[in-house]
Amino acid sequence: MPGRSVGTRTIALTGPGGAGKTSLAEALLFAAGAVTRQGSVADGTSVGDASPEARARGGSTELNLLHFSFMDDRFALIDCPGSVGFAADGALGIAAADLAIVVVDPDPDRALLAEPTLRMLDRLGVPHMIFVNKIDQARGSIRDLLEALQPMSGAPLLARQIPIREGEKITGFIDLALERAYHYRPGKPSEQTDIPGDMKEREAAERFHLLEQLADHDDALLEQLLMDQAPDPKTVYADLSRETRENLGVPVLFGSALNGFGVRRLLKALRHDCPPPETAAARLGARDGCAFVFKISHGGTMGRLAYARLFGEGLKEGAELANADGETIRIGTLFSVQGDKTVKVGEGHAGDVVAIAKAEGVRAGGWLSAAGAAPACPDVPQVAANYALAITTRDRKDDVRLSTALHKLTEEDGALSWEQDEVMHETRLRGVNDEHLKVTLERLKRRYGVAVDSRQPAIGYKESIRRSVTQRGRHKKQSGGHGQFGDVVIELRPLPRGVGFAFDERISGGVVPKQWFPAVEQGVMDAMQKGPLGFPVVDVAVTLTDGSYHSVDSSEIAFRTAGRIAMAEALAAASPHLLEPVLKVVVTCPGNASSRATSAIASRRGQMLGMAPREGWSRWDRIEALIPEAEMQGFDAELRSLSQGLATYEAEFDHLAELNGKLADEVVQRELEPA
Repeated sequence: MPGRSVGTRTIALTGPGGAGKTSLAEALLFAAGAVTRQGSVADGTSVGDASPEARARGGSTELNLLHFSFMDDRFALIDCPGSVGFAADGALGIAAADLAIVVVDPDPDRALLAEPTLRMLDRLGVPHMIFVNKIDQARGSIRDLLEALQPMSGAPLLARQIPIREGEKITGFIDLALERAYHYRPGKPSEQTDIPGDMKEREAAERFHLLEQLADHDDALLEQLLMDQAPDPKTVYADLSRETRENLGVPVLFGSALNGFGVRRLLKALRHDCPPPETAAARLGARDGCAFVFKISHGGTMGRLAYARLFGEGLKEGAELANADGETIRIGTLFSVQGDKTVKVGEGHAGDVVAIAKAEGVRAGGWLSAAGAAPACPDVPQVAANYALAITTRDRKDDVRLSTALHKLTEEDGALSWEQDEVMHETRLRGVNDEHLKVTLERLKRRYGVAVDSRQPAIGYKESIRRSVTQRGRHKKQSGGHGQFGDVVIELRPLPRGVGFAFDERISGGVVPKQWFPAVEQGVMDAMQKGPLGFPVVDVAVTLTDGSYHSVDSSEIAFRTAGRIAMAEALAAASPHLLEPVLKVVVTCPGNASSRATSAIASRRGQMLGMAPREGWSRWDRIEALIPEAEMQGFDAELRSLSQGLATYEAEFDHLAELNGKLADEVVQRELEPA
């Protein structure tokens, strides 16, 4: 039978948030007999999305692993989050899959939400099909939906079904390959029925269009169509299967996961059309005896687990494989995963998705291989982590535990990172958006018992000067015995923006001995840590020009103190002014949101640098601008709200710019106010 293969085939469920991917996973499990009752995300009874965070928000916060058998064929499911804040967790799993199902809403106006997913699949070369979910709620035309989706796909969309309507409601479908009609029955297999008389003409036209699409890659079929000969059904099925596997076409099916509509038809399509594991192995460059790790998990009772797809030979507990650094890794216990449940297995077979215990030397995106150099990590798109929070433990005794917990959280979530900002004296947690970090902090408290307070990170303001000054700094202290004496004269002058700091000397006659020059420089730098406005000082040059010393009382500390005194007084007299960090921001958004995005930039004191079509994307724009860092708070949420959640941005430091007037006064006042 076409499509039959040895080994477990892996399906990734992907697509925009809210389309019903986890509901479809539950429907597939139920239809295949893997569960006796279909779970519900809304009721909190689903096999997937079992974490407290996912249950609370009614949506996926991390990928789910599931498995089932259908007509003696084994399948693994990787149910990937669709929400922007969590979608990155599924990217490597998608790359490891044999086929992806893109789950979309039937509303043509929401078709645009699927474009990032379709572009990623084309980039990765992963065969895929589209499942239009919630078809029982459809109000728009399926034809309009396909027309909206087609420009987003690198391959033609192959409509395998057309809907049967009774009034405004879709009650069944016509299978264009089989030329049969089916009537939906909630929770039961669809019932075959006659093709309605008023749809026969449309069915014939739609079927012919499908055959024409298949004939683009089948000369024999093209000749049959030109000769007006009816093709053999086996030919049609073989072409559908081949074009799906070779990324020459994207089949489109529809149904309703909650009601079970179209789910068994989808299972049969997977059985026939999903490529064997060898195809994914070839795409990834995997050899026999390789395991691709696409996720690290610390969330279960088994401790650290590496979720991996096996290629070629099977894998047993105790086997020794090499990681990307050539280090030998001894494989621990193997588990089969079904939602949040793990079951120990003696060995994994070709194509299986397993959880590996004690694989300490491998990270997500890495390979474990029996011999030779490991394949490269798939080129998955990297998500921009623009949202940050400064966090502090509520109990200082938790500081050490916080570091350990953050290490584990960032290891299992590639879009999450943290750093210790030594300049601002903050622990910063960085993620995709506010929702992403909110869930992370909830997980931090639930799993590791570490409660933290969070706030917006401090802005890295600096200050500089407008004019040159000469200033003496004198430190004299006598308290019995040896005293302290240091006396210096410095010249302070501004430097061009971005140059930094320079120190030199023009001492003659030994009025300040050479051994004290470094101490004077250090004192100057001490004063620069916090200038008269309350911020670090940049872009100044200091020259030591004169001074005096005492043969007994002068010392390193005395000249360091004198340098600090001179610099502090010089800065106050040199017309200090505030500098704010300005970021270069690149926004990518659908073209229909571009004008609103540029307005959002302008409202944040942004300076437009340019706008152009996004290369390789239809109807998308790429906007470049300069925006002060202080204006970036809430920018991500605003972009999402004006673009159906699709607009994203990347930002990096560009330069420091002078800030004057009321805004500068407010910043300085906040800094000088008592804590």
